[in-house]
Amino acid sequence: MRQAEWKALIADDEPAARRGVRQLLAAYPEFSVAGECSNGAEVIAALESSAPDVVFLDIQMPIIDGFEVIRRRTAERLPEVIFLTAYDQFALSAFEAGALDYLVKPVSEARFATTMKRLLNRLRATEQPTRDETIVVTTTRCATALNISEIDWIEAAGNYTQLWVGSRSYFLREPLHLLEERLSKYGFLRAHRHALIRLDRVRELTRDDAGLLVVCLGSGVRIPISRRRSAAIAAAVRQIGMGVRRAR
Repeated sequence: MRQAEWKALIADDEPAARRGVRQLLAAYPEFSVAGECSNGAEVIAALESSAPDVVFLDIQMPIIDGFEVIRRRTAERLPEVIFLTAYDQFALSAFEAGALDYLVKPVSEARFATTMKRLLNRLRATEQPTRDETIVVTTTRCATALNISEIDWIEAAGNYTQLWVGSRSYFLREPLHLLEERLSKYGFLRAHRHALIRLDRVRELTRDDAGLLVVCLGSGVRIPISRRRSAAIAAAVRQIGMGVRRAR
């Protein structure tokens, strides 16, 4: 059985309408139903507790209606919203509120399928990996945006850090420890007190005559690993299928 990737919340004051949406969703194993709500107050609580990826939201509900849910929650803190209603006069307001789609009850399978195609495209698009962050560095001529994916390794240089791209380097006025926090999600690891290496740039891991680890990067640069960092670096390298050999 296919594992559900996303969670849906169904909000409607009519049990039959909630049941109808649940039945239509059953044809989409990518979704599990995180819960059902019968009024706006329940919706606001459920959005906080279950963090759904999409909410099928009735407009006319007791206590707090669908539009008021959006106003209170704010669009920035909402999942994808698909409005449900028995009336079509709210369509313009629904789209102005940021709804992905607007379904008039009773919903046909064909109309629901159109909505689900749009929803799946939206959710899958948001899962695509974002482009690497860029760092603005200065050269003797100008400032330039350096893509992080280009950087092989980084070393401390007084009040600056020196970013190495092959045989070329760029200076950045930022301490190494702050840069380490910023770039750890891109696979940068501390090699020793004054250097960070990018794991996917490591081409070989060896031990020198004294038994200390040394990484060789694709650019040919060899960087020693401190004893304190050796275990972590060796484990990380083994995870990518690379062994350690004795230097000749």
